[in-house]
Amino acid sequence: MSETAVPSARPAASALSHRQILTVLTGLLLGMFMGALDQTIVSSAIRVIADQLHGQTAQAWVTTAYLIASTITTPLYGKLSDIYGRKPLYLTAISLFLAGSLLCGMANSIYELAAFRAVQGLGGGGLMSLALTIISDMVPPRQRSRYQGYFMATFGSASVIGPVVGGLFAGMDSFLGIDGWRWVFLVNLPVGLAALAVVTKVLNVATERVQHRIDYLGAAALVVLLVPLLTVAEQGREWGWLSPLSLTMFGIGALGLVLFVLAERRMGAEALLPLRMFRLPSFRMGNVLNFLVGVGMFGGLSSVPLYLQIVKGLNPTQAGLMLLPMTAGIMIASGTVGQLIARTGRLKVFPIIGSALMACSLFLFSLIEVDSSLVQVGATALMMGGGLGMLMQTLTLVVQTDATPRDLGVATASVNLFRQTGGTVGAAAFLSILFSTVGGRIADAMRAASSAPDFVAATQDPAVRADPANQAFLQALRDGRPMDLNDTSFLHHLDPRLAHPVLEGFASSMSTVFFTGGCVVVVAFALTWFLKDVRLD
Repeated sequence: MSETAVPSARPAASALSHRQILTVLTGLLLGMFMGALDQTIVSSAIRVIADQLHGQTAQAWVTTAYLIASTITTPLYGKLSDIYGRKPLYLTAISLFLAGSLLCGMANSIYELAAFRAVQGLGGGGLMSLALTIISDMVPPRQRSRYQGYFMATFGSASVIGPVVGGLFAGMDSFLGIDGWRWVFLVNLPVGLAALAVVTKVLNVATERVQHRIDYLGAAALVVLLVPLLTVAEQGREWGWLSPLSLTMFGIGALGLVLFVLAERRMGAEALLPLRMFRLPSFRMGNVLNFLVGVGMFGGLSSVPLYLQIVKGLNPTQAGLMLLPMTAGIMIASGTVGQLIARTGRLKVFPIIGSALMACSLFLFSLIEVDSSLVQVGATALMMGGGLGMLMQTLTLVVQTDATPRDLGVATASVNLFRQTGGTVGAAAFLSILFSTVGGRIADAMRAASSAPDFVAATQDPAVRADPANQAFLQALRDGRPMDLNDTSFLHHLDPRLAHPVLEGFASSMSTVFFTGGCVVVVAFALTWFLKDVRLD
């Protein structure tokens, strides 16, 4: 299960000084900061946005549309940057992201927002992968973790600022005459324009260009593979998982997989994802782990803010601040691991420990209830951040160890491809689990509450009956009608005794989501033991 290898993915020494590398890094980090800031702003504000657009149960499309677009374009950026250079492609990625942000700020329905998020994703697919590729062009393998720590620090900073800014805008009725939630996307414009200016000025690193044929057929096949499967993940609870429509989508997805393999075989070395690279053990195992970690990471991260805002009643700013322990865990772990890898050149132990921490944190999240302490949530988030900090940069290095200079762009892009594919599946599937089970869990909790003294007393209390905030809920209770979960804001104004069984239903469904994510990451933990014991140069 273990062997020692001495890979060579780039020349051992960089022609640039540390100061020159940091100058280039400034431009890269601004672009990455914009993408990371957007993700943290949206995650903390999505409940309010979905309520405003009356699309709470369809909110998964806002996440999955972005991830689908960024997943498909990520490997294309790697190939195109090999041909046309890193700088023009990085500027293109920033420009597309800005265009998508402007469109998102103009959306008038949850489905329009999802479509415009896809435009953002077309740019987002290049922000992280190209930045990592450019650093790999400049820095030998053993020192990359040192500089990748800056990326983790930038991600952490965005995680601190994003929830505060997102909560601030989401909590405003309007700002400068525009709906407050729209600024969640429009705030990207000044950051992105600054990134464009800095990148244009400082990103002047010469790289050896390689002529490629572009695998557009493979990209199209990837769309045919992913979109139907993710559509089923989102809509299967309404269609029925074995309904004719669902089975048709599964069939189209299977056809897409066959077409993708045929297209990659036809393109050979120029494939979007060359099949020969799967013969490389570190590439193969590293990307299987990236996929599984993506499932658990995005599945978990999409549910924690919902728990904090729906079940615990926190506003978006408070919920975002509750994620700061996770940010601290990521920054501390990534910084420590980066230093240790730079000193020892060893990788294998960190994915093992990281996946163990991440699995434990998801299982601990599955134990949370309506009345769970926020201290418990924060401590668990810290553990999850520690696991992510150990996994994200080390798995990138694992995949890069087998790559030749010619394949480095594709190998680095494949990390985001598999991680984001896993994230897309995780976000769609886990939110589907949540909203397919929550109705039944609420019904069970309501039946149990019907004999509880506090709940019965609330339904008979004249003051509760007279409060307009409770009347629609009480009327639905008398008529036996299911409640509309597309807008959950009514829970914050409902009498706490009436709201409690509804919150219990949400907490129960979220526990199922976290437990499922934990099971996925346990598989990743088992596989980490089969990684090559690589020593970096």
